Amino acid sequence: MAARVDAIDWDAACTELDSLGIAATGPVLDVEECHALAQLYGDEQRFRSTIDMAHHRFGEGQYRYFAHPLPELVTRLRAAFWRHLLPIAREWAERRDDPAPWPDDFDEWLDACHAAGQTRPTPLMLRYGPGDWNALHRDLYGELVFPLQARLS
Repeated sequence: MAARVDAIDWDAACTELDSLGIAATGPVLDVEECHALAQLYGDEQRFRSTIDMAHHRFGEGQYRYFAHPLPELVTRLRAAFWRHLLPIAREWAERRDDPAPWPDDFDEWLDACHAAGQTRPTPLMLRYGPGDWNALHRDLYGELVFPLQARLS
């Protein structure tokens, strides 16, 4: 997984993030991996909560937050993306003269979040039907926040 994330054109991604606020990376997961993750959606035990986007005016459709333990694939993706997103977040913080409290090691970041009482996992899975959509929004669960996220589709 790390090799696939490392192979992303991160220079192009950074340029797109700076100019558009979003960047397309191309496929990271193969069809079988996507299918295996999608199959989890019906397993209530794998998720800690389900959000109806229309109820919260976040769009149409729903999403579910994974519960602990996270699927191994999700755990590996988070760690693989961290080392590429971290320099971007730090650069953006520097531009804004904001602190950049994020450690080099992703597990250290998780430990800091847990020490601050932020123990609920934040990876989620979206489910869209015809015409569904997701409004730009942020779900924040405490004082410690990382400003970037990766969305795989």
